[in-house]
Amino acid sequence: MGEGMQGSEKEGVGGRVAIVTGGGRGIGRQICLTFAARGAAPVVVDVDLEIAQRVADEASALGIKAMFFQADVRSYDQAREIAATVAAQMGRIDILVNNAGITQPKPFLELSEADWDSTIGVHLKGCFNWSQAVLPYMLRNQWGRIVSMSSMVAKHGGAFPAASKTAYAAAKAGILGLTRGLAREAAPFVTVNAISPGVIDTGMARSFLTPEKMNLALGQIPLGRLGTPADIANMVVFLASDAAAYITGEEIDINGGVYID
Repeated sequence: MGEGMQGSEKEGVGGRVAIVTGGGRGIGRQICLTFAARGAAPVVVDVDLEIAQRVADEASALGIKAMFFQADVRSYDQAREIAATVAAQMGRIDILVNNAGITQPKPFLELSEADWDSTIGVHLKGCFNWSQAVLPYMLRNQWGRIVSMSSMVAKHGGAFPAASKTAYAAAKAGILGLTRGLAREAAPFVTVNAISPGVIDTGMARSFLTPEKMNLALGQIPLGRLGTPADIANMVVFLASDAAAYITGEEIDINGGVYID
């Protein structure tokens, strides 16, 4: 592993410990494996223990120590307990990626209170829970990176054909506000940024991308394709690296060139 770490350290993530919520599938899985490939130890947090372990095993096969936990990101106590365990066993927490998410592609008048609460809870409260849980460890070490997943839906409200609707848009817009506020409070030692993906080719997207919606989506993307989990993971790793040390409080759009006024 030492030889591989030399190249990784040049990218600024070698030897770091990175917690990734929703790390068991889709974008989260790719983020975990990209960190591992570049020398960082991923901590896979997912509501599904089996798939979290599977991703941790994949990371370990790359010669990197990995951990995995089952958790509901809506749980304030679970976030704190897991953060304490990671810090005790790994000696540090350097990076947090708030990636866990769900979708409720329903019109506003069809949303139940439970739908609303679960969407806001997983996305926005999850970001609060985990950011507050890990920040003390980062501040103690005077170094840290928090990257949270918003969405282009936060700005256009779900008019894009492949997007979900109001609850999702509200939750993702809240993440942008949390990012900007926390970036000021966490400075100068911790940077806090958000990524707003467009339509990314994941199982979640495929679940509501009918052939008609797929054609509509592709027609609005100048690059002519859906994004991939790797497109997002590469930006996450950059924002978590030393190369991004002067970037904080920002939102990075990754959507293939879709213009949002």
